[in-house]
Parts: sequence; C-alpha cells; structure tokens
Amino acid sequence: MERIRIGCGAGYAGDRLEPALELIEHGNIKYIIFECLAERTIAIAQQQKLVDPTKGYNSLLEHRMEKVLPLCHEKDVKIITNMGAANPEAAVKKVKNMAVEMGLEGIKIAAVLGDNIFHNIERYLDNEVLETGQKLRDLKGELISANAYLGMDGIIQALENGADIVITGRVADPALFLAPIVYEYGWDKEDYNLIGSGILIGHLLECAAQITGGYYADPGVKDVPDLWKVGFPIAEVWETGQAVITKVEGSGGIVTPDTCKEQLLYEIHDPSRYITPDGIADFTSVTIEQAGKDRVMVKGAAGKQKPDTLKVSIGYKDCYIGEGEISYGGPGAYERARLAGEIVKKRLEYLNIPIQEMRIDLIGFNSLFGDSISHNTSLDTSGLNEVRLRVAGRTIDRSDAVKIGNEVEALYTNGPAAGGGASKSVNEVISIASIFIPRNDIDIQVVYEEV
Repeated sequence: MERIRIGCGAGYAGDRLEPALELIEHGNIKYIIFECLAERTIAIAQQQKLVDPTKGYNSLLEHRMEKVLPLCHEKDVKIITNMGAANPEAAVKKVKNMAVEMGLEGIKIAAVLGDNIFHNIERYLDNEVLETGQKLRDLKGELISANAYLGMDGIIQALENGADIVITGRVADPALFLAPIVYEYGWDKEDYNLIGSGILIGHLLECAAQITGGYYADPGVKDVPDLWKVGFPIAEVWETGQAVITKVEGSGGIVTPDTCKEQLLYEIHDPSRYITPDGIADFTSVTIEQAGKDRVMVKGAAGKQKPDTLKVSIGYKDCYIGEGEISYGGPGAYERARLAGEIVKKRLEYLNIPIQEMRIDLIGFNSLFGDSISHNTSLDTSGLNEVRLRVAGRTIDRSDAVKIGNEVEALYTNGPAAGGGASKSVNEVISIASIFIPRNDIDIQVVYEEV
C-alpha cells in the first residue's frame, strides 16, 4: 500500500538543526515541516517588522536554510514552514536570495498570506476577549498584532502550483502536516473523518522530539536512551488516514505507545472536540499500538465540520518585568538569602515603587511551588549550602522595573553578608488575547518567487 513519509524538522522557534538534517539525509521523507511559531512569537515578530520592514520572520531562518536548502534540493524533499511569522514575503525573498547565492536552480518558493488582520482591527474592537470576557477595546495596553489561525488551504494551493518550499505566517500547527497529506492523496476537504485523522497525525508530529522521548524522559521512571542525540519524528501515512510514527534508525530517543499517548494529550482540552480551522477532530476512539521497534501505529480518529469562525491571537504591550538575582553560599546560606529577600521587599515599599505583582523566590527551595508547599516539606534548610535569591516584579513603567534589579544588586554592599554573582534585567512583556472572527473575513493569497 502506498505511503508518504513526512518528517518534523522543528517543534519550536529555536529548535535544534541537526535532527532535521538527519531526517532529510536518512529519513527517506518527501516533506519536512518546520513548526516554529507560538502566540507570543508572532507578536514579537510584528514588533521587529515595525522597526525593519525586511524583518519579522524567524531569526533562525537563514541558519536553517543554509544547511537545509541544498540538502532538500539534492534529496527532492519539499519544505513547509511557518517561519515566515509576521513577514512571509520577506522570508521568501531571503530564501530565494540564498538559493541564488548557492547556485541552486529550479526552485519555486511560495508565501501564504492572509493571517494578518491588524489593518482591520477596528472592526473587531467590540468582540469578546476569550480569556477575560471583556471587549477588545477595553484591553489595557497598546495593540501591536492580530493574526488569525489559518488552515491548510493556502498551503495546498501552493503545492498544487508546484511550490517546493511553502512559507506561512500564523497557521494552525496540525495544518502544516495535514496540507501535504490532503494534497498527495486528494482527500475531500469535507470528509471530516479523514480530516480528523490528518489532524491527529499533525498534532502528534508538531512538537518534534516530544513524541520521540524528549519531554517523556524521567530518569529512573521513564528512561530514554541517547537523549543527547534524540531524533525527530516521521509519520508514514496511508491514504486511509492511518499512520505509523517512527524515527531514523540509530537516532536517539524512543517511539512507544506511551510517548505517543503523552503527545496525544498535549494541549488538548476536550479529546472529543479538538477544534482547528480545518475540522473538529475527535480522538476518543484513537488506537495506539506498537508495530515494531520505534514504530507505533495510530488510527481511529474521527471528525466534524470545521467551525464558521477562526481564532485570532492579539498581541499587546502589557507590562515590564524587572528582576534581580544574587547567590549566597556556605553555612547560613538559606537564612541570609531569605533576609535579603525581605530587605528588597521593604526597600521597594519604602521607595513606593508601584508594583502590580512581585515574587521573591529562593531558587531550588520555593521557586516552583511557593512557600505554601515548600515550608510543609521535611527539608532541613540548615543543610542548604547554596541558595540563589530571585526577586521579580511586574510594573507598568520600565523605569520602575529597573529599580527592582537595582535593589537586588545593592545587596552587594548593604548586606547581608557574602552575596555574590548578582544579575539584573528588564524585559517588556508582550501578552496575548484571543478573539473569534468570521471565517469569511479572511482573504488568503499565495505569492511566488522562483529560482
């Protein structure tokens, strides 16, 4: 029975490159998908584009394409990626220029446009924000981006027109993988059981090494071999919608029913209604079975009609986080670190710094679970020979955030004793709000460059 093999070359914006090259060179794949976009990632990219209209795509685009382009050209592997982020057209031009410089020929590169609706944001100011229930116009903070989650249609159009490389902006993660399957097998886009199967495959692959043992690993409980060279996943997909999840032989990691089950549940609120732009998948009847070493058969997904609305991620300037850290070592390290935190807190109160929210963490003791849990453990704090204090605060103004780190640094000479390794930073926080808009408001366009 005919199968196509699709590999995942990245599971997030800054993912490793070597496992992707391994897939292209030894995975016998027809497509490699680089999934590199998250909600805040695209909002930050929109900021970069405002500063420089030639930027706004993934910062590792050139780094990846330097190695991937010639190898994919040699192996006849098509590339699909959302590394276009806020500026797919600029990303396409960059990739074209790189191909020309490499002396590559016969490459068609497509940019899928239409997800950016910021130019029409005024139309949606009375829409309800999913996270808060308030109207979008009442959201505090400057709006800087608005990107709708597109589905597979633009990618399929690009493939139908002979694209070898397809670069998108905000596209739902599973759609990156679903599109080539629908294109290759000519699936009816309204056969929602098939679409549900494709969404399942895309969801399983989208986070790369998470399904090959990366996020599964827990030493002594769930051991994973050679995690330092963990391989990225491949899906062997049949026309019927069933698939085998596997990886390159000899690569690190594992593919088992358990690694697949963990990824299946990742980011799923309701397994019977996993909503995407292309359909609503139902995973409640999915079966996952071992089919050989590092080979797992998945099948049984179903689906329902795609929604009439699309989700839009709104990026806005929310606040600043100012923070400072300093370490204490030797006898009494815990007591000195705790005193230092109390000093900083009282100093900020004394200076009347308007802080919306503040955390005082002793890293390794209470920074994950807070005092309510940490102080109820049997941990003997007298045995802590090194403790690092972290003070972080959320402020509206940058100048107030700066003062938080300054007060931590001042502990050097103002006590308590023997603090060292101080650091401080201020970061602007771009937050995300979500709204729904009518699907028909979106105008998908595909533009091309050829080498």
